[in-house]
Amino acid sequence: MRQSPAPVGTLIVPLWRALAVFRFTALGYVLVLYVRNAADYAHPLVAVPVLLGMIAWTVAASWAYARPHLRRWPLLAVDLFVALVPLLVSPWIIGRPALADGVPTIAVAWLAGPVLAWAVAGGRRLGVTAALVLTAADLAVRDRLNESSVTPGVLMLLAGIAVGHVARLIGAAEDRLQRAVELEAATRELAAATRERERLARDIHDSVLQVLAMVARRGADLDGEAGELARLAGEQEAALRALVTSRVTVPSDRPAATAADGRTAADPPVALVAGPVDLRSVVNGYVSSRVSVATPADPVLLPGRLAAELGAALGAAVDNAVRHGGPQARVWVLVEEEPDAVTVSIRDDGCGIRPGRLAEAAAQGRLGVSQSIEGRVAEIGGTVRIVSEPGAGTEIELRVPSPDTTVEEYG
Repeated sequence: MRQSPAPVGTLIVPLWRALAVFRFTALGYVLVLYVRNAADYAHPLVAVPVLLGMIAWTVAASWAYARPHLRRWPLLAVDLFVALVPLLVSPWIIGRPALADGVPTIAVAWLAGPVLAWAVAGGRRLGVTAALVLTAADLAVRDRLNESSVTPGVLMLLAGIAVGHVARLIGAAEDRLQRAVELEAATRELAAATRERERLARDIHDSVLQVLAMVARRGADLDGEAGELARLAGEQEAALRALVTSRVTVPSDRPAATAADGRTAADPPVALVAGPVDLRSVVNGYVSSRVSVATPADPVLLPGRLAAELGAALGAAVDNAVRHGGPQARVWVLVEEEPDAVTVSIRDDGCGIRPGRLAEAAAQGRLGVSQSIEGRVAEIGGTVRIVSEPGAGTEIELRVPSPDTTVEEYG
């Protein structure tokens, strides 16, 4: 049983207001019956302080239940106890013969107030519990049972079940609404962060990145401190590009040469997510002083799994070019989007691959190309084309079919 049964929220408030209206309406009915039947009571004057107590508690309970922090077990327990008082004194006030004939107790419908309060606070189970307690007390004050004496208890049980069920449905709806509000707030924060990152990327691209790129290009062929300065400028350019590019990583198959931002070339900068991923953010994550990237102006959206596998294959290809192309080799990555396919080309000006070398590597158990590149691309329905000549560099073309599903289906 929960420490605080009442769900604190806005959707449940109308039920508590309706309960307050019911209490005053039932109290009015009690007063009307007293005025009408007082002459038939055994001790009508004793009923006056009881009625005054019922009036006072109706006002106090309506005030207390209107405040969410008070809707706890102490209030619920007192409410049930107060309802038992007029019920238990009814045999003295009305007389047992009248009660035995089916005359209602002095509380009449006012008894249902605690039942409804318990049902709203804790659902069907609490509502039925309160109804059973009051029904048992009502039957205990009667010398014999008949249809009219059982009917009030049955009605309270039905009210507890119905109102408790409605209260639980409202609580569940409120929980879903709260989750939706939190998700919307998180989406707004993410959109704001994305806009800020894009603004920062524009500012950096228009100033710092252009300067660093110019220093790296002009000092690439120099020796000594000037060459070292050019190299550092290229590394800082790559680090800044990685900073302003949205990307996360998934584990790679093997360690590789460290790029300028501390990431290895084989680490694909995209997570395995269910939604669409812009392939440009994956490819741009490999930019370094030795790797240049060219992508379309518009987003190249792929499903998360396809982008992750393609990014991993791209990382393996870049890793091979950086590792085996020679210390001065440069790598160029080109992304092209066609109506029915997406192509990623990796070209380097390194030493190239001699004929038969890939087959020898596979036979020796070195499966970097056959599994990390060809295997991954084949698994997502794509193809790999490798063109290489000794001394003329290598070109690897990764081609995957465009997804049949639209961006909305992955959103």
